[in-house]
Amino acid sequence: MRDRPAAPSSAYAFPPASTPFLAIRGETHRFPIHRIYCVGRNFAEHAREMGAEASRGTPVFFGKPADAAVPGGDIPYPPGTSDLHHEVELVVALGHDADGKVAVADALALVFGYSVGLDLTRRDLQAAAKEKRLPWDTAKGFDASAPIGELVPVAQCGHPSTQRLWLEVEGTLRQQAPLSDMVFSVAEVLHALSKLYRLRAGDLVFMGTPAGVAALQPGNRFRAGIDGIATLEGRIVPPR
Repeated sequence: MRDRPAAPSSAYAFPPASTPFLAIRGETHRFPIHRIYCVGRNFAEHAREMGAEASRGTPVFFGKPADAAVPGGDIPYPPGTSDLHHEVELVVALGHDADGKVAVADALALVFGYSVGLDLTRRDLQAAAKEKRLPWDTAKGFDASAPIGELVPVAQCGHPSTQRLWLEVEGTLRQQAPLSDMVFSVAEVLHALSKLYRLRAGDLVFMGTPAGVAALQPGNRFRAGIDGIATLEGRIVPPR
């Protein structure tokens, strides 16, 4: 299946939106974002705190729009909620296309680099949707719902698998766990995704969050990281 050729700018009814991107550590060019995939229930303790059980069956996936990604700094408190929650996660950035199913043994060759991000969640909207057995896209895919730190290429950090993932709010540690606690590894997640989607350079994958998710309030400052690899800092500001 071929990608459609790009249309000349004069072919559009109005100027198209710019491509969202991430900064790359030590480089002047940027990483263009294609899609954002997210893994649910990938830390057993978090699954239990949400009233579910993690399973070694099939990973749970959902998505966010590419332009939900922002570089930290001031993050506006989103509309429509009074219960905004943080979920700190390892973020995987793909640098190669893959047509068809990718073997677990080959999956890491697709990876360009890694970072740390927050899967911000309108928890009250999610809970209401779950109670009615409805989709909960509005709880996850809102503007600025995916703050992400500077992207670190594999050549600089390798493939992290045991480092500590953590989040502090107002200087208090709220979440932490070693990456080895993930139910599904990066390679296993990419294999599973490749059976559902055409993976493309520019795709990001949020790998799930450990236990300790809780509310953020306007004015709260947060700091997240993966030990020895990446950090992310920002502040929740009042709605625009």
